[in-house]
Amino acid sequence: MFRKDLISWLCQRPYTVSELARLFQCRPHEVEEDLRHLQRSLQHQGKRLHLEPARCRHCGFRFRGKLRKPGRCPKCRRTWIEEPRIWIE
Repeated sequence: MFRKDLISWLCQRPYTVSELARLFQCRPHEVEEDLRHLQRSLQHQGKRLHLEPARCRHCGFRFRGKLRKPGRCPKCRRTWIEEPRIWIE
């Protein structure tokens, strides 16, 4: 049931993993597991899971496409990181 709810929410607008964890009252790790599974199963439905990567708010460095928020920027060493956003199209 959780993954079907997740699909309907992600079709509306982009969310971060922590926003989804708060919305469904679970741990971010559980959301990440479901998103990985969802990414594979959406291919059969003709939909695609998009990921806007995390970025440093100080210098603008873009991280590679991972679901977790990095601890600090490798370029400027700051911790002011914007979480990655996920949505379905």
